[in-house]
Amino acid sequence: MTGIVALYIFMLAAFTGYEVISRVPVILHTPLMSGSNFVHGIVLVGAMVALGGAHTPLEKTIGFIGVLLAAGNAVGGYVVTERMLEMFKASGARARGGKSSDQSSDQSSDQSSGQRTS
Repeated sequence: MTGIVALYIFMLAAFTGYEVISRVPVILHTPLMSGSNFVHGIVLVGAMVALGGAHTPLEKTIGFIGVLLAAGNAVGGYVVTERMLEMFKASGARARGGKSSDQSSDQSSDQSSGQRTS
């Protein structure tokens, strides 16, 4: 009976997660992704704890696969978040290597004020 209940909970969580995520507006995706990366880190720690408590070769194999998948999920989440944040930068800032237009204008005004004409 426990396996059926666990399968039911898994299916219910998968359906609920799909329904919730599919209704998230695009503008909120990046902040939610950042928060979910935190959860992926906790999943990774849990997988490592489970692997540490494994005794049989089957348990160790399943634990290793869990750690591998959790690590890939966490790293992938950070990569996707970084790529999405790059989309919000001004196109000129990307061409200058990440400096914003405010920083470059401040530098140019400092340089021009340092030079005095006689």
